Amino acid sequence: MAASCKYEISILKHDEQEIVLATHHPAIGELTRDKLESLRSRLRDFHGKEHTLARHRQREARGKAEPRGSSFSGTAEHATQRKQVFVAAIKRVSKELKRLQNFEVKKELGEAARRALALRRAQQFSRPQNDLRPGEGMRSIPSRRRNIKIPPSRIGRVSQANKRAQVRRDVSRGSD
Repeated sequence: MAASCKYEISILKHDEQEIVLATHHPAIGELTRDKLESLRSRLRDFHGKEHTLARHRQREARGKAEPRGSSFSGTAEHATQRKQVFVAAIKRVSKELKRLQNFEVKKELGEAARRALALRRAQQFSRPQNDLRPGEGMRSIPSRRRNIKIPPSRIGRVSQANKRAQVRRDVSRGSD
């Protein structure tokens, strides 16, 4: 479950509060890409420190580590909660950076599409130059089929030869 802003403010120090509050909705939309990236790196540093502190507090509670200096107050659970606040802030900043990147990509894509459309329109409506010399006309493409000329006297010769052979057979059978 997401933590409320009041809860985040209550467990953070003053300088950390300003950084985390800058990651919430109205303020995060006004930041530039460079400021968001620097904010994310600072949040990661805070998260790393809290992670180290939480691990050390857990080891102290189990009796595996010596207590750290007296300036570190709170329990391991308190450090874990602070760490979760920083993680949520990092997620918000990363999501905003991704949103900005998608917006820039869509903007570049739209500009490229507009340029392509302008080029197409310029090409589509251009008319060819009117030359005063005559054109050569259409080119003839030679046929690839074989061109065989059969003399008219040879047309039907096979069927006529079959008829004559049949007549000879019929005559020879009739005389027997």
